[in-house]
Amino acid sequence: MTGRKGNLAARITHLEMTAPPVIRVPMPVGPKLAIMQVGSIPPHFYRYLYEQVGKPHHWMMRRSLNDEQLAGALHRPETQIEVLYVDGAPAGFFELDLFAVPESVEIVYFGLIPDFQGRGLARFFLSAAIFAAWSHDPGKVTIHTNTLDSPRALQIYQKMGFVPVAWSEEDVVPWI
Repeated sequence: MTGRKGNLAARITHLEMTAPPVIRVPMPVGPKLAIMQVGSIPPHFYRYLYEQVGKPHHWMMRRSLNDEQLAGALHRPETQIEVLYVDGAPAGFFELDLFAVPESVEIVYFGLIPDFQGRGLARFFLSAAIFAAWSHDPGKVTIHTNTLDSPRALQIYQKMGFVPVAWSEEDVVPWI
């Protein structure tokens, strides 16, 4: 789907969860997994994760920020970033925006690096993101997906308990 001036048109689905899940998805058996919260992520490491996870889906919000702007966004007290490691290698990340606590927590970014997709990690890692969001005791947890994301994203979000509440359209600059 093409938007204006060579941009990509994306239909965004806004989802929310108004009660925490009862059960956490267990850690898959097999590889050594670790989820680590990053206290002060270096911009270059964040850019690596952001590009590896987001480039196939044309993520755009953080692409144009210089190092100072990016560090400012990442190192706010309202930003929480956690990285999934598989056998010692970074495999994905999620980012929470805690700015609206106690009303809501937004899962701003969530994803796996393509090399780690299809290994049964997504539900486990998304469950960890959801429980991390609920640990701040918000009234609801929100997440967004669009038609440029993985075709399974909307389905997994709904299976995990998120409900669509709104839709919008956006022109996205392709990641070349």
